[in-house]
Amino acid sequence: MGAPEVRRRPGGRSARVREAVLDAAIQVLLARGLADFRIAAVATLAGVHETSIYRRWGSREGVLLDALLRTTEHELRVPDTGRLRDDLVAYAVALAAFLATPVGRALDQVLALGDDLPAMAEARRRFWAERSAGSVAMVTRAIGRGELPDTVDPRLTVEMLVGPVHFRLLLAREPVDAGWARRLVDALLRGIMTSEVMATVPAPPYRPGP
Repeated sequence: MGAPEVRRRPGGRSARVREAVLDAAIQVLLARGLADFRIAAVATLAGVHETSIYRRWGSREGVLLDALLRTTEHELRVPDTGRLRDDLVAYAVALAAFLATPVGRALDQVLALGDDLPAMAEARRRFWAERSAGSVAMVTRAIGRGELPDTVDPRLTVEMLVGPVHFRLLLAREPVDAGWARRLVDALLRGIMTSEVMATVPAPPYRPGP
């Protein structure tokens, strides 16, 4: 009998190629910036053909945002402390720390400054859909534990958390620390609970002014 056949894991080479391409995409982005990000440079660094990248990702925007999505999955974990307030505070602090890194700054540049051509718009939509699918788990778990009513919108809650973090860091150029994050989360949760109560109170009749 001959030597036993070696069975390789299905998709093993494909997975290695994907990792090489995504690693290369991050390196090219950091070295060249968004304006000079080229598939040719990614292909050379990853040791693959350009056509292979286009066949799998369709566009430079697709490979770029896939690389950034993978990086955020590794570097920006969604906490699960068993308490919503603690989860949101930890997530806000972790998000601020990530956005202060070179990759985090590049991510914001890509999402904010990228054009709105169909390829970029679709890549951006997919990025936010996949990223929010993880982060909204903090809120859905809290609803399941009874910390929040089931009428709360999980995605809106997360957007109300991360929006001020991005604003403070990128526009106001002010730091985000644990104390600020706690104040933000407390204000957010008070606002949610108040809005839930107000939603059960009939609105007063409209009376036009003079």
